[in-house]
Amino acid sequence: MSTFHIQQFGCRATQADGAAIERQLREQGCSPAPDSSTADVVVLNTCTVTAAADAQARDAIRKIHAANPATRILVTGCYAQRAPEEIAALPGVSFVVGNSHKPQIPKLLHSIAPLPLQPARSVPAPILTGDIFELTDVLVAPVLGGEGNHTRPTLKIQDGCNSRCSFCVIPFVRGKSRSLQAQTVLSEIQRLADSGFREIVLSGINLGTYGRDFTPRVEFLDLLRRILDETSVQRLRISSIEPLDVTQDLIDFFASNDRIAPHFHMPLQSASNRILAAMHRWYRAEHYARRVELIHDRLPNAAIGADVITGFPNESSADHAATLDFITARPFTYLHVFSYSQRPGTKAAALTGQLPGHVIKTRARELRFLADSKSVAFRRAQIGRTLRVLTLRRDPADDPESTPALSENYLQVRLPGLLPPNQFVDATITHVEDKHLLAAPAESLTLAITGACP
Repeated sequence: MSTFHIQQFGCRATQADGAAIERQLREQGCSPAPDSSTADVVVLNTCTVTAAADAQARDAIRKIHAANPATRILVTGCYAQRAPEEIAALPGVSFVVGNSHKPQIPKLLHSIAPLPLQPARSVPAPILTGDIFELTDVLVAPVLGGEGNHTRPTLKIQDGCNSRCSFCVIPFVRGKSRSLQAQTVLSEIQRLADSGFREIVLSGINLGTYGRDFTPRVEFLDLLRRILDETSVQRLRISSIEPLDVTQDLIDFFASNDRIAPHFHMPLQSASNRILAAMHRWYRAEHYARRVELIHDRLPNAAIGADVITGFPNESSADHAATLDFITARPFTYLHVFSYSQRPGTKAAALTGQLPGHVIKTRARELRFLADSKSVAFRRAQIGRTLRVLTLRRDPADDPESTPALSENYLQVRLPGLLPPNQFVDATITHVEDKHLLAAPAESLTLAITGACP
């Protein structure tokens, strides 16, 4: 049977799609290869949120093809949906499959993998894509899955977005918002829990809108309640959620349940109200600030992360300073900083006042420096605390005398000794080393371990 390797780019929702593709290929009898150089087919699951993401995918295609011209390269994901002809013209690409037709990848793999090495062709690779807004049912099909080689599987329960932020191309390549039926979510989570996974991450393109496409409407918070009531998952974590969907009730729910990780990732983008309006964001800085205050009051050690875009058209030095001041004054624990990138078809791409690259680069560097200082302060605040951590799979490059782990509040921890992955451990933090917390050797590291690794 064919061997395959999946190379992932982009957000957790994209990663969940890749894990679902892997599951489908395994069910078809295909075998995963350890890397692209030994695979019959390499599936590139792409992102297109920035121009840099597009360039990263093209660079990967060139490198894979140069290393092994016999390898078949199938490109899918958001970049494949947005610009299939552009990708199809690249040497080495055997097939381009948009988000609209991802469920057909297993069938395609069987058709292209056995082909012998062919000379360079003068025609573009075949393309399989379509109008994403007309293929809602097909798009929901690959939502399930997420195991891959990870300790913490990601389950995508929502796809698409009905918002039209002026900078964002994702609604054009993901389609309108739609949700996975609650019973299917519950069944999949229980299946993962029965398989031995202890932490499951819920993801979506606009996760807080889960269930709004149903009649009658289903609330995201109600789904979370059902998950904890009706499944045995030991820890649930949610990925990015829009600030206006972080309500007092949601925060109270997090604070009253130790089975849900105290971790909020809320896209900020800018703290200048003028820029937020130009971005077509539905909140203002004061609304966002109130959410952060509510979280910190109820969960003072929660992880609070944000996406920030710098260099949006017409962003002034005062706008940039407002964002820096806003972040400085609040208990953020990490940031994802993005340099603004013109995306074809978006309203922002047509705006005048596009900023020079060197200005954007300088502002991004200032934001990342601030983010590092906030992260350092949060890590130092954990010294002396006992955190519930989940042991992770060791990388060959890891310290041979310690075990990596992730805390409930999204911090990287190093435990003394070699412990199996996928175990909960109560770890007392002693000090900070680089970007890791170090835990004290203690009998509790052994006594807290229960169960078997899946």
